[in-house]
Amino acid sequence: MKQSGNPNLRANLVASLRNRKQRDQLREEELSARDEGGLLVASYNVHKCVGVDGKFDPARIAHVIREIGPDVLALQEADTRFGERRGLLDLNWMERETGLVPVPLSGVSKAHGWHGNVLFFREGVVRDVHQVKLPGLEPRGALMTELEMKDGHVLRVIAAHLGLLNRSRQQQARMILDLLSARDEQPTILMGDLNEWRLGDRSSLNSLSAIFRGMPAAVPSFPSRLPVLALDRIMSNRPDLIERVRVHDTALARTASDHLPIKALVRHAAPA
Repeated sequence: MKQSGNPNLRANLVASLRNRKQRDQLREEELSARDEGGLLVASYNVHKCVGVDGKFDPARIAHVIREIGPDVLALQEADTRFGERRGLLDLNWMERETGLVPVPLSGVSKAHGWHGNVLFFREGVVRDVHQVKLPGLEPRGALMTELEMKDGHVLRVIAAHLGLLNRSRQQQARMILDLLSARDEQPTILMGDLNEWRLGDRSSLNSLSAIFRGMPAAVPSFPSRLPVLALDRIMSNRPDLIERVRVHDTALARTASDHLPIKALVRHAAPA
């Protein structure tokens, strides 16, 4: 008996509907957690706003960010890399479209961020920001920011982009740990493109685990069309601070950058 229709097409339609249902369910969970006082945090390497199709399109990046709807957002590669760094996003447009404002920085006249890192937040007050020049052969940096959220909770957020060389990543991880060791202990999130695919003793993740004990299972985010490497990470210094990390995988996100964004819920930051 001859079957009618295309079985591959039917399978694709079923998979598409199932994925849409799962995305809707996750979105409902995120909204419910935020109603209970939680925060949605996200990290996104925007690849200088150049998509996998080779097109420079900052508006496309902003639309992906609007899809995510984060409360706190860390971007990497948001500026040009060489010469006098120049920001690649329209920050006024970003604020109008997403409700996010950048953490203010000093000494970055035309750039948005610090060595390409920029941190945004939706509501709250910036209590402190520390711009960190990380060691290594490549120009790399991190932002260490303390945010007082609207409910009075304080969250320390470190936005970082580590180097491509393992030796540099090890040096950069140790510097981040040293900076934290010199500060009061408080709820802390580290997120960004850590460029680490190794596991074991030679991994910079192993070094970071000395403080960042809340290291959830990795989610592949690179390359965006077929993610196999978990280069992007969100981790915390308290095991119960963040829920499992998820990748934001949509048709637009798969095209807008060579990395997919990742996101997680922050639930139980201690009051100041």
